[in-house]
Amino acid sequence: MEHDKIQPSPVILVTGARGQIGTELVAALRNLYGRKQVIATDLHDAAKIPDQERPYHQLNVLDKDELENLVVTYGVTQIYHLAATLSAKGEEAPLKAWHLNMQSLLNILEVAKDHKLDKVFWPSSIAVFGPSTARKISPQDALLDPQTVYGISKEAGEQWCAYYREQYGLDVRSIRYPGLISYSAPAGGGTTDYAVAIFHEALQKGAYECYLNSDTALPMMYMEDAVRATIELMNAPAEALKERGAYNIGALSFTPAQLVTELQKHLPGFTISYSADKRQSIANSWPVGVDDNEAKQDWNWQPEYDLAAMTADMLHHLAPVYKNDSNTATVS
Repeated sequence: MEHDKIQPSPVILVTGARGQIGTELVAALRNLYGRKQVIATDLHDAAKIPDQERPYHQLNVLDKDELENLVVTYGVTQIYHLAATLSAKGEEAPLKAWHLNMQSLLNILEVAKDHKLDKVFWPSSIAVFGPSTARKISPQDALLDPQTVYGISKEAGEQWCAYYREQYGLDVRSIRYPGLISYSAPAGGGTTDYAVAIFHEALQKGAYECYLNSDTALPMMYMEDAVRATIELMNAPAEALKERGAYNIGALSFTPAQLVTELQKHLPGFTISYSADKRQSIANSWPVGVDDNEAKQDWNWQPEYDLAAMTADMLHHLAPVYKNDSNTATVS
């Protein structure tokens, strides 16, 4: 009887590894494949990275030669390209954000094509949606009309990924991430960042001023679900993946007021005020939720965290961080 061939572990390079997604994704990939199989890269000085977080290299993703050098040196077989300027941050310097987001992706795609890498993961975002789908459940094939340079770069990126797939046979996989909530790394300048900041302010100060209106519902996801979705998509058989752009994935949809209600179950004294700023107009252009039936059908996507479970787990991990602060609120 012929035995199945044992597939070698992939050699993975992650860009933006010190960011909100990268921090937890690198840890999950190393837990799955082994620490030495995952090369983390970011702009942070390599000399300041602890030994337990290596292999790590300082990398500007706009430097194609250095990117290529790392791919060749380590025999990289997969790239997870996470480095980007996010929605709210991107509006402060639109041309700079466009250049970083687009040129870095093209560098990744070219290097992956030239060196015949097995797979590339590149994250898209709900920022590709716009007023045509605002306040509705956005279908997989919704009209994309982004209102931010970040969203425009994500729409263009989806098209570039599809182009490299069709023209060169490069296996590029993508998810349209909703707003992501994590306890392990600070948010990176996105419109949905209030849902992270509110936990820190609630524990540290017992109060928070929100830059979105109380009734602004947006698609959200706990980072554990997002990391799991990413790895599950990358491990799915290629023939099962019918969506050749980026998959919608859903988990949570809530307003700031609904999150506050859940927080107050654990922090009864917590208070909130609202002062909408320019991020409100960005949020207004995004849908309340997304239809992710294609992801469920093609690679069995299912979220695990609801609002209550996410809130409890965030507080479980963050409360010890603030426990020695005399101004810290006590978790019930």
